[in-house]
Amino acid sequence: MHSTLIAGVDLGTTKTCAVIAEVHEDSFLRRDLRILGVGQARSMGMREVVTHIEEATESVKTAMEEAELMAGAKVDRVYVGISGEHVRAATSLGVVAVMDEEISSFDLQRVHEVARAVAHPPDRELLHAIPQDYIVDHRAGIKDPLGMVGTRLEAEVYLITGSSSAADSIRKSVQRAGYRVQELVLESLAASRSVLTEDEKEVGVAMVEIGACTTNLAAYCNGELRYVAVLPFGGATVTNDLVRGLSVPFAEAKRAKEHFGVAFAQLVDPQETVELPGPGPGQKRHVARELIAHVVEQRLDEMFSLVSAELDREGLLSKLGAGIVLTGGASTLYGTVELAQQVFAAPVRSGVPGEGLAGLAESVGRPKFATVAGLVLYGADRYEETGDGGSTLTSGLVSKVGSWLKEFF
Repeated sequence: MHSTLIAGVDLGTTKTCAVIAEVHEDSFLRRDLRILGVGQARSMGMREVVTHIEEATESVKTAMEEAELMAGAKVDRVYVGISGEHVRAATSLGVVAVMDEEISSFDLQRVHEVARAVAHPPDRELLHAIPQDYIVDHRAGIKDPLGMVGTRLEAEVYLITGSSSAADSIRKSVQRAGYRVQELVLESLAASRSVLTEDEKEVGVAMVEIGACTTNLAAYCNGELRYVAVLPFGGATVTNDLVRGLSVPFAEAKRAKEHFGVAFAQLVDPQETVELPGPGPGQKRHVARELIAHVVEQRLDEMFSLVSAELDREGLLSKLGAGIVLTGGASTLYGTVELAQQVFAAPVRSGVPGEGLAGLAESVGRPKFATVAGLVLYGADRYEETGDGGSTLTSGLVSKVGSWLKEFF
């Protein structure tokens, strides 16, 4: 049976993740995607954007080679995540006259093109154009106007743009690693694809992905994306507070956060202490675990309050019937869900990839893999729509012979 491979790369601030998944011709009937390989590498040359192309290239190459080794196959193109404070989004309205009595796919294509035809500065690049609502002869709230009778068709399209230089740097890093960028995908869209359900999007939900240096936000209502934002704080913000609060180096503060950190201080025994490095070489000291919890809770409380204010300013906070879904590597601290429930005063759950995934799905079944798992799911969706975007499945031996021939010639 013919198979196609979909690959995704998440170039994060601290780690680079790669996933290779397989699509069978009949897998869309089952709506699953078989995970074949997963690779990770320490990110170098990355902050919010690429700061050193050669180092970023090496991170991509290492992660992809590990994923290809596990999968026993090579790919030639990848879907790559993009994020950062340079991302902007706005709604654009397109209007066209319907060609015939019924609205056709050609009419939809035309109205989308009109909505996308917005002049962007030379340093901006259009990443996504996502239809939100349609209006037929002044009747609003229409999700799919195809086949409806009308003379005037309007479309509200959510345009997401990013820095051209940031996008070009990512493409260059991936291309130098030996792969073609099939598409740059906003990380919050990818993460949403892997951890949110269609029912949640219909009722209203906000996905909050806490990374190392940034927090990605995506809000959905009535089944459609309504708002995205990239906020300038993440897990490293909490670690920096611990550096000052505990008077330890960054590496030790990160270790203390991961091993002893609790996001909700009420969950900690006030009598419990933990051992941390002392002021001198080889020295140790005991610190109340409750102190670490208070530092972590205070910062996360502030971060969640900023997210809540962002949603409230957009008029979305009261529309989130399904509440908040937390994901991302920095969302896994014990007590984070409980703290978020208190701040948002709404249902909160932890988002883990898994739905629609088969094969080695347990390999990506953690919040830190939400983006990269979403990238391959997004790629599979695109492949279903267009028949393009995948690599043909080849055996590991054929792949190795091909790479040897490339190196020789």
